[in-house]
Amino acid sequence: MANVALRNFTAGTLKDGVDLVIGDREFVVLTGPAGFGGSAIVRAIAGLEDVSGGEILFDRPINRVAAKDRDVALVSHDYTPYPALSVFENLAIGLRRRNFGESETKKRIVAVAAVLGLEEELEQKADSLPGGRQRLVGLARAMVRQPKVYLFDEPFRDLDSAAARRARTEIVNLQQRSSATIIYATSAAAEAIALDQRTVVFSSGAIQQDGPARAIYDEPENLAVASFFGNPPMNLVAGTLRQERSGVVFSESGDGTMTLPLPLVRFPEAASLAGKSVFLGLRPEDIEIEGPVATGTPVVASFRALVERAEPSGAEATVYLNTGAHSLIARSRRWGQEAGGGRRLQFRATLEKAHLFDAETGGRVTPSA
Repeated sequence: MANVALRNFTAGTLKDGVDLVIGDREFVVLTGPAGFGGSAIVRAIAGLEDVSGGEILFDRPINRVAAKDRDVALVSHDYTPYPALSVFENLAIGLRRRNFGESETKKRIVAVAAVLGLEEELEQKADSLPGGRQRLVGLARAMVRQPKVYLFDEPFRDLDSAAARRARTEIVNLQQRSSATIIYATSAAAEAIALDQRTVVFSSGAIQQDGPARAIYDEPENLAVASFFGNPPMNLVAGTLRQERSGVVFSESGDGTMTLPLPLVRFPEAASLAGKSVFLGLRPEDIEIEGPVATGTPVVASFRALVERAEPSGAEATVYLNTGAHSLIARSRRWGQEAGGGRRLQFRATLEKAHLFDAETGGRVTPSA
């Protein structure tokens, strides 16, 4: 059992002192743009990275505890098995170094191999396996240890999407059946979202938001989170707000075509930002090609944009568009009814799901519940 805590921790690109508590048996994903510091955190916890300042605690300070005595297992993207040894021998090395008997060693390896589907490959040379299977060997090597803390450092960064998806599934299953604490570092927002765990988003060397992945996706705390956490990330449109008799209107900056009335029911504070620079945030799934409108019906919450290209994928298409001032991405279920790129189309924005960010502070204008 292990509670893991960082107190005023600094290492690598993390300069300001990070405070983070990860509970016993908790699965926590650390994420942020490339170089955000997640690798430094997990490697420092493993005892493989120097700590510039602060403390790491497993219920007690462990900064000076040797890596071999921390009861952790690290799986990283650069794991390479011993090529001349069989998969079985690769898995046995760590146990034998810890003086496990041959009976217990075999028992653990056979059990983990069955879970990961490696039974048929135990006698094969490790370097004969494709990359995805070698990464599973790395995961298996950690699992046979049965550590208190599993640490993952971008473990499946170079795998194809199908292999990475299968490997992530095994990690989620591992958390469900074990009593271990899991800390998973990734610079891929899509992977953090797919894992769907408690997620800590970093940017500029500091924690920006900490919470369930879905909550962060739905309610990003600031521009740094909104511009990263999504696949693709949120569209951010620079503009200003102005007060009109009918309410508050967002006007895109420059030559942009967006002029959208904001629902004050959602943004009761919008009037106080009139005349100020803001960013309007729209998820790609909240922008759709305008459907047929009855004659005489006013068009609201819509704008015209040039379609640059589209990438159909089954029931929907990812549409790349340009408003004149911004390049945006939409996910459309109506694209099949339209011609190719190069056309100007009317798009509808779902403002009930939009976000406003103060351009000066970067903070999100909290919408009404």
